[in-house]
Order: sequence, then structure tokens, then C-alpha cells
Amino acid sequence: MTVALDEYFRSTVASWSSGVEPGGEPGVEPGVEPGVEPGVEPGVEPGVEPGVEPGGEAGESDPRLPQLFEAQALSRHLDFAARELHAQGEGFYTIGSAGHESNAAVALALRPDDPALLHYRSGGFYCARASQVDGIDPVRDVVHGLTGSRKEPISHGRHKVFGHPRLHVIPQTSTIASHLPRAVGLAFGIHRAQRIGVTTPWPDDAVVVASLGDASINHSTAVGAFNAAGHAVHQKLPLPLLVVCEDNGWGISVPSPPGWVEEALSTRPGFEYVAADGADAPAALRAATEAAEWVRSSRSPVFLHLRTVRFLGHAGSDAELGYRRERDVQADYARDPLLGAARALVDAGWSPGAVLARYDAARQRVAGAVRDAVPADRLGSAEEVMRPLERRTRATSIAAAADRKDSFPRGLPEENGPLTLAQSVNAALTDVLAACPEAIVLGEDVGTKGGVYGVTLGLQKTFGSTRVFDTPLDEQTILGLALGTSLAGLLPIAEIQYLAYLHNAEDQLRGEAATIQFFSDSQYSNGMVVRIASLASLKGFGGHFHNDNAIGVLRDIPGIVVACPSSAAEAPELLRTLAGMAAGEGRVGVLLEPTAMYHDKDHSAPYPPPERWRPGKSDRETGRLHWGGREVLVVTFGNGVSMAKRAAERAGVAATVFDLRWLVPLPVLHLLSVVAAFPKILVVDETRRSGGVSEGVVTALVEGGYTGAIRRVTAEDSFVPLGPAAAHVVLTEDDVVAALSSFA
Repeated sequence: MTVALDEYFRSTVASWSSGVEPGGEPGVEPGVEPGVEPGVEPGVEPGVEPGVEPGGEAGESDPRLPQLFEAQALSRHLDFAARELHAQGEGFYTIGSAGHESNAAVALALRPDDPALLHYRSGGFYCARASQVDGIDPVRDVVHGLTGSRKEPISHGRHKVFGHPRLHVIPQTSTIASHLPRAVGLAFGIHRAQRIGVTTPWPDDAVVVASLGDASINHSTAVGAFNAAGHAVHQKLPLPLLVVCEDNGWGISVPSPPGWVEEALSTRPGFEYVAADGADAPAALRAATEAAEWVRSSRSPVFLHLRTVRFLGHAGSDAELGYRRERDVQADYARDPLLGAARALVDAGWSPGAVLARYDAARQRVAGAVRDAVPADRLGSAEEVMRPLERRTRATSIAAAADRKDSFPRGLPEENGPLTLAQSVNAALTDVLAACPEAIVLGEDVGTKGGVYGVTLGLQKTFGSTRVFDTPLDEQTILGLALGTSLAGLLPIAEIQYLAYLHNAEDQLRGEAATIQFFSDSQYSNGMVVRIASLASLKGFGGHFHNDNAIGVLRDIPGIVVACPSSAAEAPELLRTLAGMAAGEGRVGVLLEPTAMYHDKDHSAPYPPPERWRPGKSDRETGRLHWGGREVLVVTFGNGVSMAKRAAERAGVAATVFDLRWLVPLPVLHLLSVVAAFPKILVVDETRRSGGVSEGVVTALVEGGYTGAIRRVTAEDSFVPLGPAAAHVVLTEDDVVAALSSFA
């Protein structure tokens, strides 16, 4: 297929010329002397395009055409090289950009400091953007990515992605629309940061560009992102977003229904719609420029519907002829964007031979990069691979604000006696917002209402709706806004109303939030805190969606940190630590707030004053010991701490309680340092038996060499029903009493 595509391009361009001698070198006209710089005809000064007078342009053609063709040709030959490297066992990625090279026009219509979140077929865009910035070689960048080399500039061998900090290309790994909520959040965040007075990495008039394929517009993530963007525009909020749909008509083997993409995009509220045929290079440049200028001037979003074609199948493993007729595949060759750019150059005064010489120069440049890159310098150990996931020591201490009293109209919280968990978290959020001008609070109902449990009550009145604001009822949008505003330099603290609601949008944490540091080798991060009303000790209230005890989805995401307070006294320290890690290390932190404690006076406690805060070193690797005897060590967290204390008293067992506090990663070293003093360990886990926290605790004890007796008591592997029936499947105090009595 690569040979056929290459030969079709060469023969078509050659056919535009007259007088080519039989047997002559393909793509070189008679009379071109050996040694002449590829792409430059005899007598033409280097750096001056054929058909263009020095200091002038060829006719009225777009002066960007040579740059467009150069980027397209480099991208095409990189795709050919990917197949060759794979065949040799030296390359590991074959999803290419062949047929989509018209996206180079989008790069040339934008500035190189416009942030870009790109589709995996964006080779033309990447090459074109690199041509706008001195000192960057896109060919070597991509080849190093294909071969898994540490020399690749963004992921350093962890994945083949398009990304580069100097090009403002933010790496995306699986662009089946999952990056769009982040893109919306970034476009929103650039202006929100300006209003707050926070400096962003981009100019005030920057345009955020995100690209995806036609099949991906049907994904619920795309639909949600488009809705969030339209929702913002309806409220007259600035949203400088250019969404490029590269429509090749296929989703792997499934064709897009004729006319569907145009209908779906052109009728979206809030978006302008611009269409172009990628095979018509001048038209593609004009349309991309029109779209980019509209976004930049109006600060509102545009869909650029770029009609493309897909060559070489979906990927190297795709047997395209299994679902397409060969004559249809071959007919698409006439729609090659490289042919469109070549035709435009010839119309502008280039000779066909010069076009082919430039095409061959691109081939030679790619071949040279491949020779230099093989054998590749690859990551050599698990430690090297996981370096971006390591816990670091750059956490920022959240110190008290100088004008702290101004943020507490009813008096400082430490002066108001014991606080409930809801009040304690509210005070901690107030302190973070007062101390960190870049901090924002967002989520459903967090504004005037103050959240369904009143945890954010009064924050909007104190700090204004610019910093504390309600979002649409969509958890995916909440997390996407957090991801994007973090990239824009803010410190988002997002609220998910209930743990069960997280599952609607968990990929925004798993596939987007947690991966950006890994796949950029920490060159990009999206530090954020997610607060979630959690766990299942509400005595049957609300049923499954308001009483969820499943956190397995959070326990196996590399790099994130999950904490759970056991009382109002613990919550401020955990929240400030998570905020400090987000600000200083770019960490994604989750605070699971036990809903049963929010307004329970039994769990109230005085608020820790600033002199008791822990500036500097974080204690995120330690649990909390509640001494009570050495007969049994109860390892637990959240509601389990008070439950275990009461159960031990009822059972008459001398038990010490170890409050984990940190559920991901577990404070294993601290736990192992104290267990030797106890002959028995009971793990009390209010999450489910399968996938719950106790699995990790027991494994850590066994692998750590603990030789005493270990038991665990957990919730059942069940959804939580409504009403009294919940007591049959959630963990209760009676369960803990029974476990302690039988164990002791």
C-alpha cells in the first residue's frame, strides 16, 4: 500500500510535466545536475522557492504553500518509515497521518504559542508548527517516538505522542474525544485566570486547538464537551476554542453516514461552523485562517470541518481490504492532500520536477533520521519508566493568609469551638482560597446553595463567583474544567456530589488527569484536588447513588493520591496537604469525605490554628495511631476509626486503632513499623471485600513479613439498597464487634 501511494503521487505529478526522458530518475527533470540541493533548480539561489522572485511571491498564491507542502511531505515519509521500522522490529506505532496531512494548514493558520491538543493523525500539524519555531526537528522527534527512544522530546520513550513544550503541543494519548473536556477547560481557564490575576503560560489572546476524527464526535465525551462549550457561550463567557474534525469518513471499519458530520457539527449551539476540503490546499489554508481568526477575535468556539481521506488503513494491523473494495481505496488516491498542495505549487510557478525533488528531499531527510535513531536508546528499568510517578518533595506548604480574618466574617474557626466535618472542610477551603489567589472551587451546587451538604456554604459570597462557581450537571465537565484550568495556572478544587457519580466520568481521572505527567515526563501537569462525598454509613439513606462504598476505581490509578479523614480534626490537614501537592508537584489528589460524618456532632473537633499547621515537610506517608491496648491492632480509616473504638469497648478488647488516612498510596512503611508489637491485626474496611482497601492492607502486611494473625471484616460485594436493607451488606458496628470478639 505504501508503494502504491508513493508511486501514484510521483506518476501524477510527473504527468504534469512535458519532455521527461524515458528512464530518467523519477521526479527529476532532464538537465538537473547531480549534487544540486534537492528542491532547488539550477540557477535558483538556496532558500528561494522556484517560481518565486527574490523578495516577492508567485502571482497571488498563498506564500505559505511551500511550507505547507514541506510539512505534508515530511509527515508522509514519516508514515512510510513507521511501517518499515515496524517490519524491522524497531518501531512500535503504525497509526499514521497519511491522508490527513491537510491539518498542516491549521498549524500555519495559528501561532506557535497557541496551545494544541492533537489527534493522533496530526503529523502534518506537528511538522508545520515545528517549522515556525527555530531549533526543533520534527522528523527526529517523531522517529524517536516511533522507536520508543528516550531522546523523544515529550514522553522520553513512554509513548508515541505528539507533544513539545516549546511548540505548546500538549501530549494526548488516546484521543477518542477524551481530551475535549480538558480542551474546553483550558479555553475557559485562560480567561478565568486573567480575571483572577493569575499568569498563564499563554498570551491573553491565545486560541486553544483540539482535533479529533469524525467517528469520535459520536462519543459521549465529545457530546458532553460540545455541550459544555455551548453552555458557556450561552452565558457569554469567553471560550477561545478551535475544534478541528478531520473527517475521513471512517471509524476503523465503520463508515460515517453521508452528511452526518456536517449536520452534527453545523447545528451545535454556540459554535460557528467552517468547512474545507483538505485536498484543496489553498482552500484549506483559507478556511483554517478564517476559523482561527474568528476564534481569536470573537473569543468564541468554531468547528473546522476538514474533509480528509485515510490512507494505509487505520493502522498497520488493519486489513482494510477486508471491508473496503480495492477500487474504492485506489480512487481515494486522487484526493491526496499532497497532490492538492503540489498542484497549487505548480499553478504558482513551480515545475513538477522541483515539486518531486522537494518530495524526495523529505524522504532523504526522514531516512537519515531513521539511520541515526536505530538502534534506539530506550528506557532500561521500571524505575526509569515510573520516574514521573514518584512521590516528590516539592509540595507547597499552604500557610495562613496574612489577612486571614477578612475571610471569616463569623470569627476565626479555631475560636468557634468544635466543628463538624462539614464545617471543618469549609474552614479549610476558606483558608486555601485566602492563601492561594490561584485557587478556585467548582462543581454542581457549590455556589449559592453551598453544596448539597452545605460544605461550600458562604464561599461564593466571600470570594466571588469568579473563584467559586457552579458547573453544568455533568461530572465529566467538572473534571475537564479542573484539568484545563490547572493547565492555565489555576489550582482547581472540584466537588463531585457523590462517589457513585464519579463513575460517570472516571476516565477523566484515569485516562487524562493521571497520565499527563507520565506521558510528558513531568513537563506538563494538571495539579488538582477532587472532593467527593463518599462511603456508605448513612443508615440506608439514598440507596446506591448516595451511599456508595466502591473506591476500587481510584486504587489502581498510578500517580494519584487519595485521602480519607476519620474526623473533623483530620480533614483540614489532609485537604491542605493535597492542595500543596497539587500546587507544588502537579499531583492529582482525591479527598473522600465520609458523608455520615458531615453533621455528626460526635465527630466534631476544634479547628487546628495556624501554629499547629505543618509547614514544610508533608506527612502524607503516615497514618495516625489511637492507642488503647496491645491485644489487637485494628487497621481502618474513615467511619471505621470511631466504629472500631466503640466496638472494642463493647467487646471488651484492648485494641489500638491505626487510622490509615492515606488510601492511595497506603502508608505501608509506617504501618509495618508498628505491627510487630501486636499479635493480631484486624482490618476493618467499609469498602467492598473485592477491590476494597483491605486487600492492599493485607497484602502489604504479608509481603512485609508480619507473622501474627490477620483477619479482615468488610462490606459485602453488593450495591447498597435503600432503607434498612442496607444494613445487610454495608459494614456495621455490630460486624466489627463480632469480628473482635471471635478474634480475641
